[in-house]
Amino acid sequence: MQRLFSTFADGWPGIGLLCQRLLTAIALVYYGISFLREAPQSLLIVPHMIAAVAAASLFVGFWTPLAGTVVAIAQIWIVFSQPGDHWIHTILAILGATLAMIGPGAWSIDARLFGRKHIQTPGH
Repeated sequence: MQRLFSTFADGWPGIGLLCQRLLTAIALVYYGISFLREAPQSLLIVPHMIAAVAAASLFVGFWTPLAGTVVAIAQIWIVFSQPGDHWIHTILAILGATLAMIGPGAWSIDARLFGRKHIQTPGH
Protein backbone atom coordinates (compact mmCIF):
# COMPACT_ATOMS: atom_id res chain seq x y z
CA MET A 1 0.00 0.00 0.00
CA GLN A 2 2.92 2.36 0.75
CA ARG A 3 3.76 2.43 -2.96
CA LEU A 4 0.38 4.01 -3.70
CA PHE A 5 1.30 7.18 -1.80
CA SER A 6 4.34 9.42 -1.89
CA THR A 7 3.53 10.58 1.65
CA PHE A 8 0.64 10.66 4.07
CA ALA A 9 -0.05 14.38 4.22
CA ASP A 10 -0.18 15.96 7.66
CA GLY A 11 -0.59 19.53 8.86
CA TRP A 12 -3.14 21.61 6.95
CA PRO A 13 -3.15 19.31 3.88
CA GLY A 14 -3.83 16.33 6.17
CA ILE A 15 -6.67 18.18 7.87
CA GLY A 16 -8.08 19.02 4.43
CA LEU A 17 -7.98 15.35 3.42
CA LEU A 18 -9.61 14.35 6.71
CA CYS A 19 -12.42 16.87 6.08
CA GLN A 20 -12.83 15.64 2.49
CA ARG A 21 -13.01 12.01 3.63
CA LEU A 22 -15.53 12.76 6.38
CA LEU A 23 -17.74 14.97 4.21
CA THR A 24 -17.77 12.43 1.38
CA ALA A 25 -18.55 9.54 3.72
CA ILE A 26 -21.36 11.39 5.49
CA ALA A 27 -22.94 12.44 2.18
CA LEU A 28 -22.75 8.89 0.81
CA VAL A 29 -24.43 7.42 3.89
CA TYR A 30 -27.08 10.17 3.85
CA TYR A 31 -27.98 9.55 0.20
CA GLY A 32 -27.87 5.78 0.69
CA ILE A 33 -30.34 5.97 3.59
CA SER A 34 -32.53 8.46 1.70
CA PHE A 35 -32.73 6.17 -1.32
CA LEU A 36 -33.39 3.16 0.91
CA ARG A 37 -36.44 4.95 2.33
CA GLU A 38 -37.70 5.83 -1.17
CA ALA A 39 -37.20 2.49 -2.94
CA PRO A 40 -36.45 -0.25 -0.38
CA GLN A 41 -37.34 -3.18 -2.68
CA SER A 42 -35.75 -1.86 -5.86
CA LEU A 43 -32.59 -3.25 -7.43
CA LEU A 44 -31.63 0.38 -8.02
CA ILE A 45 -30.56 0.47 -4.37
CA VAL A 46 -27.50 -1.74 -5.05
CA PRO A 47 -25.07 1.04 -6.08
CA HIS A 48 -26.26 3.21 -3.18
CA MET A 49 -25.54 0.44 -0.67
CA ILE A 50 -22.16 -0.33 -2.25
CA ALA A 51 -21.26 3.34 -1.93
CA ALA A 52 -22.48 3.46 1.69
CA VAL A 53 -20.31 0.47 2.62
CA ALA A 54 -17.30 2.09 0.94
CA ALA A 55 -18.14 5.28 2.86
CA ALA A 56 -17.47 3.49 6.14
CA SER A 57 -13.98 2.70 4.91
CA LEU A 58 -13.44 6.30 3.76
CA PHE A 59 -14.67 7.62 7.11
CA VAL A 60 -11.86 5.92 9.01
CA GLY A 61 -9.34 6.08 6.18
CA PHE A 62 -8.96 2.35 5.63
CA TRP A 63 -8.02 1.10 2.15
CA THR A 64 -8.75 4.60 0.88
CA PRO A 65 -7.60 4.10 -2.75
CA LEU A 66 -9.87 1.07 -3.14
CA ALA A 67 -12.81 2.66 -1.29
CA GLY A 68 -12.51 5.88 -3.33
CA THR A 69 -12.48 3.89 -6.57
CA VAL A 70 -15.54 1.89 -5.49
CA VAL A 71 -17.35 5.13 -4.60
CA ALA A 72 -16.51 6.67 -7.98
CA ILE A 73 -17.73 3.59 -9.87
CA ALA A 74 -20.93 3.28 -7.81
CA GLN A 75 -21.77 6.96 -8.29
CA ILE A 76 -21.15 6.79 -12.04
CA TRP A 77 -23.39 3.69 -12.09
CA ILE A 78 -26.11 5.76 -10.40
CA VAL A 79 -25.68 8.63 -12.88
CA PHE A 80 -26.12 6.38 -15.90
CA SER A 81 -28.78 4.01 -14.54
CA GLN A 82 -31.23 6.17 -12.62
CA PRO A 83 -33.43 9.10 -13.56
CA GLY A 84 -33.31 12.43 -11.78
CA ASP A 85 -30.87 15.15 -10.91
CA HIS A 86 -27.34 13.75 -11.04
CA TRP A 87 -25.25 16.67 -9.78
CA ILE A 88 -24.70 15.27 -6.29
CA HIS A 89 -23.75 11.86 -7.65
CA THR A 90 -21.33 13.43 -10.11
CA ILE A 91 -19.75 15.44 -7.29
CA LEU A 92 -19.49 12.35 -5.07
CA ALA A 93 -17.92 10.39 -7.94
CA ILE A 94 -15.29 13.10 -8.35
CA LEU A 95 -14.65 13.25 -4.60
CA GLY A 96 -14.26 9.47 -4.48
CA ALA A 97 -11.84 9.53 -7.41
CA THR A 98 -9.76 12.34 -5.89
CA LEU A 99 -9.52 10.47 -2.58
CA ALA A 100 -8.41 7.37 -4.49
CA MET A 101 -5.68 9.41 -6.20
CA ILE A 102 -4.49 11.55 -3.29
CA GLY A 103 -4.84 9.10 -0.43
CA PRO A 104 -6.16 9.36 3.10
CA GLY A 105 -3.75 11.71 4.85
CA ALA A 106 -1.95 11.28 8.15
CA TRP A 107 -5.10 10.95 10.24
CA SER A 108 -6.21 7.58 8.94
CA ILE A 109 -5.90 3.88 9.58
CA ASP A 110 -3.96 3.59 6.29
CA ALA A 111 -1.27 5.93 7.63
CA ARG A 112 -0.97 3.86 10.82
CA LEU A 113 -0.82 0.56 8.96
CA PHE A 114 1.14 1.49 5.84
CA GLY A 115 2.99 4.70 6.70
CA ARG A 116 6.72 4.90 7.13
CA LYS A 117 7.97 3.37 10.36
CA HIS A 118 10.86 4.69 12.41
CA ILE A 119 12.97 1.82 13.67
CA GLN A 120 15.00 2.54 16.77
CA THR A 121 18.09 0.55 17.53
CA PRO A 122 19.03 -0.25 21.10
CA GLY A 123 21.05 2.51 22.71
CA HIS A 124 19.77 5.31 20.48
